[in-house]
Amino acid sequence: MKKKNKNGLREEYDFCRLKGGVKGKYSAQYRSGTNLIHLDPDVARVFGNDLSVNQALRSLIKLAKSHLTHSH
Repeated sequence: MKKKNKNGLREEYDFCRLKGGVKGKYSAQYRSGTNLIHLDPDVARVFGNDLSVNQALRSLIKLAKSHLTHSH
């Protein structure tokens, strides 16, 4: 078994020796949120890609709006 350093990581994972990394590079993006969503497997099987999901949702929005305007 390989020895671990004081951080509990293996010696070959000494991040102090890595060059070019920028600490916190994506922290602002992470804090601002993301537009990624998780689809349940049964829903994901129906939609092949993000384009088809967006088209279906736009159709649903249009249908809901027309239903609301025609129901009054």
